[in-house]
This record gives sequence, structure tokens and C-alpha cells, in this order.
Amino acid sequence: MSKRVIVVGGGAAGLMAAGQAAAAGAEVVLIEKMKRLGSKLAISGKGRCNITNAGDISDFIRFYPGNGKFLYASFKQFDNQDLIGFLKELGVETKIERGGRIFPVSDEAETVIAAFQKFLSQHKVKIILGHTVEELVLEKETKVVGVKFRRSRNKTSDSNTSNDQEFCPAGAVIVATGGASYPGTGSTGDGYKLAAQAGHKVIKPLPALVPLRALEDWPRELQGLALKNVEVSIWVDGVQKGKQFGEMMFTHFGISGPVVLTLSRIASHALAEHKKVEVRINLKPALTFEQLDARLQRDFKRFCNKHFKNSLDELLPKSMIPVIIRLSAISPNKVTNEISKEERRRLCHLLQELRLNITGTLGMAAAIVTSGGVDTKQINPATMESRLIKGLFWAGEVIDIDGITGGYNLQAAFSTGYKAGRAAAEYIQSTE
Repeated sequence: MSKRVIVVGGGAAGLMAAGQAAAAGAEVVLIEKMKRLGSKLAISGKGRCNITNAGDISDFIRFYPGNGKFLYASFKQFDNQDLIGFLKELGVETKIERGGRIFPVSDEAETVIAAFQKFLSQHKVKIILGHTVEELVLEKETKVVGVKFRRSRNKTSDSNTSNDQEFCPAGAVIVATGGASYPGTGSTGDGYKLAAQAGHKVIKPLPALVPLRALEDWPRELQGLALKNVEVSIWVDGVQKGKQFGEMMFTHFGISGPVVLTLSRIASHALAEHKKVEVRINLKPALTFEQLDARLQRDFKRFCNKHFKNSLDELLPKSMIPVIIRLSAISPNKVTNEISKEERRRLCHLLQELRLNITGTLGMAAAIVTSGGVDTKQINPATMESRLIKGLFWAGEVIDIDGITGGYNLQAAFSTGYKAGRAAAEYIQSTE
């Protein structure tokens, strides 16, 4: 049996897995389909790399709507403080920002990637770039003994032929290919094909942490307008399924921003089941309905001789006023002291339940993370090893795990990568 560990994928999980397996004494080969390591890591956090979150690790699980409990063992072995310490040893200083988000002091993801390259170099990891693993080589369908790979295809190259495929033997293989989001970074679902080949169930991949498309046209008029301190709820077939408070933004296609991205997973799953999805925006969540009504009465009294269209400047962003007036069905030229109680209360409802019908998402190309992937029931969380194939390990987004924004998804990738790398090295050593 070969004593080599092969890591498939050079993203966050793969980099950690390869380095840890080598640090534990294994000979490691890392195969990455792109021509560089960390392509998706390089654009994470808008290029600043939101490494993890400073919150108490005991609270982390609730921030993973996709199978968070599976991560208990990984977090126990390698948590957010371990990650911060690990990066510090490699020369990466970190800082805490709003919401506990942790970034490198440099504000550059490339700093983190360079640190991992240093880590891999220190432990003599062999790196093969620009090659795609196409097949897991199994022995009697029960144990992995290597992989078959070839130079990655591109639009300008000639078609690859079957005889240029190479075989690389291994005692253990760690699949850390990522999900299907941001395919331009190399995350094109390759790991799902390998999983299916090895008999694993793949939960249907769907976009998560993704902007939402709306049926209505009026968000286009507000393109670029960001709202803070609003409450956004999501409704599926008339039932509220989630609610978030914070910041959102209108776009030419619908809505985006932190609270929308967090709720998008619910929308994505519901739309896949052909259910009706609606978003309701409370522009004034700090006020009860009656308090808002009293506020409007005071404003209308103060501006009693003004037209309705000129009475909302202190209540709403200027660009939003024409849209709200139109949706309220109150004449813009109506003098405020002539607005009826029924019209005023209808305006209150509009301000606290501004509705949008959601028709879709921007898809995998715009999704920060993938919901779905290799079924966690077929992976041992204590080792990240397949329950079906000996010597086959999984790490990162290829698994059916996903979290909200705030550094949680990268922490899951690093923690499962650490667990898989250490366990794979131990596995090959135990077979000596």
C-alpha cells in the first residue's frame, strides 16, 4: 500500500488538509485544477478574506443551517482560536470587525494564501497545478488506492485524449474540491462526480448566500440604495420561514446585501420545490404600527399645507419617496391635511410590509457558497473518512454543509480540512 496522501483541490480546505497531513508525517501530493492555489479564497470577503468569526465556538453550530451538528468534532479539534493562532505563527496578524468578523490586518486575501504556500513548502508538499482529477481508483469497490488525472481542459487547448491520463497511487485521498458556487474559481462540482463514482449520495447542490431576483420592476429604480437597520422576513407559501435585521440593498434585478444573503438559502430551497416565495421589508422595525401611525400624524400636521410628495423627506431616503408614493396609491399632489385615516394607515402597512415576489436567485455563478453536496450521513465526523470507502476523506464545501455570512463557511473549511488531513496521515501510518 502506498504511504502517500493525495489532496484533490487547493482551496481553503485542501490547503489546510495538505499541510496538516504533511505536518503529521505523510508524503503529500496536492492536485489543483486551476493554475494557482486559493482562487476562491482570493476573492472571499471582497478580496479581504473573512477568515473566521470571533464568537464563542460553542455558539457556532447555530450559524450553519446546513448540517451544523456535523461540525462538532472538527471544531473541537480545531476551532476559531486555533485558526487565529495557526495563522499568526505563519506571520498573518488578524483583526476583529463588525459582527465579530475576523480579517487579516493586511486586508488582503493574498496574505493568507501566501501563508499557506509557506506552510506547504515547509512540509514539502508536492503541488501539481492545472490538472483535474477525473477518477478515484478503487480496490474491490471498498478502498481507494489512487487517482487518475490529466491536464485541465481550457477553451484554447486541443481536446484531451484518453491516453494522456495519469495514475497517481495513494494510501489515502482527501477530496476538497469545493462546491459549485463561483465556478470561475474552479468550483464546478467535480467532487460530486467523484462522490457518485464512489457510491456516495449527493444532496442536490443549490445556491446559498446569493442575491434574489424579484418579479416587481420598482427595485430597478432604487438600484444601489442600501438600507440599514431594516427587518427582512421571508415567506414560503404564505408562512414566515425566517427573519433578519440589518442591512440590505436594492439592485437592478431585485435585492441583495447581508440580510438578504442570509435568508437566500430558504428561498433557494423553496424555489427548487416550486413554492411561492415572498420577501417583506419592514423599513421602520423600531416602531410598532401604532407608533409609526402617530409619527405620520405628527409629520402630516407639521407639513399640513404641503403636498404628500413633499412630506416624507424626514422619513425615507429621497430616492425611495417616489416609489413609496406610487405603491401607496395616494395622490402625490394631495395636501397632507386631506389624507384620510384609511390612507395613512395603508401607508403604515406599506412601510412595515414592503413586499416583493421572489422569482429566482442569481444562481451558482453569484452564490458565495453551495447548499448541498456529499451526504454527511456517509462521512464519519470524527475523522472525515467515508463510511463506504476506506482511505477516502472529505473536507470543505464539497460536503453538504453551509453557514451564514460572517466567516463561518471558511472556518468550516479550515476545521474539516484540519481534521481530514490529520486523520488521513494517521490512517496510512496505521496500515504500516
